Amino acid sequence: RGDVVGAAITRHPDIAKISFTGSTAVGKAIARGAVDTMKRVTLELGGKSPTVLLDDADFARAMPLAAQAAVMNSGQACIAGTRLRVPPRRVGEAHELAVSAFHDLVVGPTRDPRVSVGPMVTRTQYERVQGYIRKGIEEGATLLTGGPGRPEGLERGYFVRPTVFGHVRNDMTIAREEIFGPVLSIIPYRDDDDAIAIANDTPYGLHAYVFGADLARANRVAASIQAGRVFVNGLYDAPEAPFGGFKQSGLGREFGVFGLETYLEPQAIMGHDKRL
Repeated sequence: RGDVVGAAITRHPDIAKISFTGSTAVGKAIARGAVDTMKRVTLELGGKSPTVLLDDADFARAMPLAAQAAVMNSGQACIAGTRLRVPPRRVGEAHELAVSAFHDLVVGPTRDPRVSVGPMVTRTQYERVQGYIRKGIEEGATLLTGGPGRPEGLERGYFVRPTVFGHVRNDMTIAREEIFGPVLSIIPYRDDDDAIAIANDTPYGLHAYVFGADLARANRVAASIQAGRVFVNGLYDAPEAPFGGFKQSGLGREFGVFGLETYLEPQAIMGHDKRL
């Protein structure tokens, strides 16, 4: 089991560095265990990433990207953009476009190249996601599409119906906790400052997405979000850029120069060319 092997690695005196990707709870256990031997740790942990659609954004172009960000790896991604912020005057439009984007998703076995959402990794994870969907309904969010149970035609397997909730408050469970499944919460905001405040109202700070026509404004909003990475007007593959989280989303960085430096320890030798 991973917890048995991980505990042995954490305790072993000949291991100087641990890099871990996984849940915040396990990351904390590794950090506590690493203290006795003063191991260096890089921890890439959980997330509850916000996606902010500014009021000047082209929603028709942005929403398919927002949907893709929400369901990447079937929603089992720490950087999944599962909290969608929209301005109040465009909530109806956002709801309609989100439902349309989620209806376009194809759920099924990933051997089919048309599939965009595969199964949950285990029965336990499937049941966990089902519990969150039921919790969202119980707490009063508006179920726009999806819901409990398996998609039509998939009676077997750990497949989840891609689900969108509207009229979500940021204090609801589905907006606070990492679901790790294809579930999107749409949360209205008043203005840019409110969008930033809601985005930052989370114990996590791994990733964020911002869409807007005014690039200077979008960049200002992005810079105000407490997240290790923020994508502006797109989804990117940038292995040269550092990747890692603020707050309970982790310690240290991966990728690029920052990632390499976490595996190095500087040694200073003074007077090496001085003869007596």
